[in-house]
Amino acid sequence: MVNNTDNEYEIDLRELFMVLLRRWWAIVLAIVLGGAAAFGYTYFLVDPLYQASTLLYVNNSDISVGATSFSISNADLTAAQKLVDTYVVILKSRTSLNAISEKAGLNYSYETLRSMVSAKAVNSTEVFEVVVTSKDPAEAEKIANTIADVLPSKIADIVVGSDVRIVDYAVVPSHRSSPSYTRNTATGMLIGAVLMAAILILAYLFDENIRSEDYLTQNYPDIPLLAVIPDMSVSSRRAGYYGYQYGDAPTNTRQAAKQRSRKSDGTSTRKASEQEVKENGK
Repeated sequence: MVNNTDNEYEIDLRELFMVLLRRWWAIVLAIVLGGAAAFGYTYFLVDPLYQASTLLYVNNSDISVGATSFSISNADLTAAQKLVDTYVVILKSRTSLNAISEKAGLNYSYETLRSMVSAKAVNSTEVFEVVVTSKDPAEAEKIANTIADVLPSKIADIVVGSDVRIVDYAVVPSHRSSPSYTRNTATGMLIGAVLMAAILILAYLFDENIRSEDYLTQNYPDIPLLAVIPDMSVSSRRAGYYGYQYGDAPTNTRQAAKQRSRKSDGTSTRKASEQEVKENGK
């Protein structure tokens, strides 16, 4: 219930909960429709994507980049992480990706191929993972293995003294990486429930109709309630204003009518008996 006192609005949360409870079937319907819509959109309109990955190992004892030279140890994980970041930049350069596209026989532009490739260090170690995402699982595996073959030579041309070795080649993925039917369906169900609940609450809050006398007595206690319009719903019409069905008389009236009927029948019977006695006497 919304109470308006001196331009201050008070919302009864229990009443809002009862509004949602009374319309539980609408919320359930919205959940079903939202889940079905999300599943149908994911299944029919969203293309499944597959990921193939390859692992590369960086081993450097003396590195020079341009005119700058420095050395690191295998225990220096912070320096190794920075070195992996350098290799990721080299991987995503236009020269490297164009060479990879040419060797793999791809027709993708540089921007498209760059969006399909990602790389990062594995647990801040000297091993970094290259992941290729594609709609075709065989194509994803082919691009990932092409990167493993081309990238070491590209890095060696730029970073003097680098040693990049292949830890693991990519394989054809057997399962899609996205989309997730379960997650999308659950998200659609949640969105459906939230939207329906919001619609019901807003409809209740903006409803200016007075539906009970309690609202008047609580919000306007100084104004006397003169009359109440009777409920003219179907159930009320069937029961009548005082609980009697139309065409029926009250219980006391029906009993009185039955008593009068029995008295009338008794009087008629006595009159008939007296008539028979008189006829027999004659």
